[in-house]
Amino acid sequence: MHERGKSDMPVVPANLSNKTVYAVAEMGEGRGMAEGNTASKTRPGHRAGAGAPNALERVRRVARQKKEARFTALLHHVDIDRLRAAYRAIHPAAAPGIDGMTWEAYGQRLEDNLRDLHERLHTGRYQAKPSRRAYIPKADGRQRPLGIATLEDKIVQRAVVEVLNVVYEVDFLGFSYGFRPGRSPHHALDALTVGIERKRVNWVLDADIRDFFTSLDHHWLMKFLEHRIADQRVLRLVQKWLNAGVIENGTWSRTMEGVPQGASVSPLLANVYLHYVFDLWVQWWRSRFAHGDMIVVRFADDAIAGFEYQEDARRFLADLRERFAKFGMELHPDKTRLIEFGRHAAERRTARDRGRPETFNFLGFTHMCAMTRGGRFWVRRVTEKKRMRMKLREIKEELKRRRHQSLPEQGRWLRSVVNGYLAYYAVPGNTDAVASFRTQVGRHWYKALRRRSQRTRLNWIRMDRITKRWLPPARPRHPFPVVRFDARTRGRSPVR
Repeated sequence: MHERGKSDMPVVPANLSNKTVYAVAEMGEGRGMAEGNTASKTRPGHRAGAGAPNALERVRRVARQKKEARFTALLHHVDIDRLRAAYRAIHPAAAPGIDGMTWEAYGQRLEDNLRDLHERLHTGRYQAKPSRRAYIPKADGRQRPLGIATLEDKIVQRAVVEVLNVVYEVDFLGFSYGFRPGRSPHHALDALTVGIERKRVNWVLDADIRDFFTSLDHHWLMKFLEHRIADQRVLRLVQKWLNAGVIENGTWSRTMEGVPQGASVSPLLANVYLHYVFDLWVQWWRSRFAHGDMIVVRFADDAIAGFEYQEDARRFLADLRERFAKFGMELHPDKTRLIEFGRHAAERRTARDRGRPETFNFLGFTHMCAMTRGGRFWVRRVTEKKRMRMKLREIKEELKRRRHQSLPEQGRWLRSVVNGYLAYYAVPGNTDAVASFRTQVGRHWYKALRRRSQRTRLNWIRMDRITKRWLPPARPRHPFPVVRFDARTRGRSPVR
């Protein structure tokens, strides 16, 4: 087991209990304190007995009560029922891996296939296959590499992640939101907005980790996993996935570092890595060095920190660069920014003749300082322009492909696309942006329909009736952040 007393890991002051430390870490976000964080010595050998009424619940209870416990028997929880549930959770239209096996084909002999997979998994004969390399466009025009695993690898990864989540969900801190059960990007956005509005935040650090998923160090990752997982069969499974490599253009290459984006296990592994490298270090740094209020919200490898004092922000940034360097990580020099932001930013910048406060982007939204009609400060969030442009380009290209479909077919497809877009972006304060998106979709549709025939009778009056029939209206679909945040933390938040 990795020694926690070494200088490469944050050291929690000896006079603080675990409960006190977690309170320090989570009060800044207005979240409740973790329950039952009882200190204990390392006790390897805890097992979730097969005869327990609810074995995974017993694992969760031990993990919560004994923060240093290491679990030696976890793989037996990956039974046929859990594999079957993992199979059913996979989207039937998901892209196949290198073996070409589809969800439908595998399901034709599902029970036989699952029994064979279960037997190979528990006898050590299961072998992870390489991922198939694919690329998707990013908002900045670059290509994001994805690793498409085979169907069986997806099934096993999902089942193992479900078991490991029972352990790690009681360890992860309140300001970590990415790819966790019961948490969504909007929960992270709510926490960030409420933190800035309720705390004395005058400076915001937008921290961007350069190529995190492709540069994650395998050696450190395995050490971090060994803090809690002592089941060698589970650890060997993770190593198999890390070492399986990728196939691109028929050529196999080994992945010496990083985890494949798109794999079911990658988000959990990334959260474990950043839990030890970033989250625990942040709570230690905040309790030791911060002189004023400080908030942190992290969603996967995107992190935003707010500070009351500029001196705290600058020291944190310098210390964070040094911290990351110890683990082979670095902040992107062009995308990492420290800006003046908060309730007093506008008047202070006006007094210095510096113009309006700068903005920052987080989870697809541009955050800006704004005032209500009553003169109260609030954080306004609007859709990132490049995200909207990229989505409209995708719709335009797809409409060309669907040009000769019937009007109802096109309408049903566009309705689902716009509904999905509004479900994410239709937040209070962003109505103009989502209304503009809907209008642009209608214009692209109008042009596509007119190109179907040179004798078309379609005009804007008829098109307006068509868009009203098929495209949902652009109205807010989310409550104000403070409403949802307080509803989620009622009775548990120390700052209510």
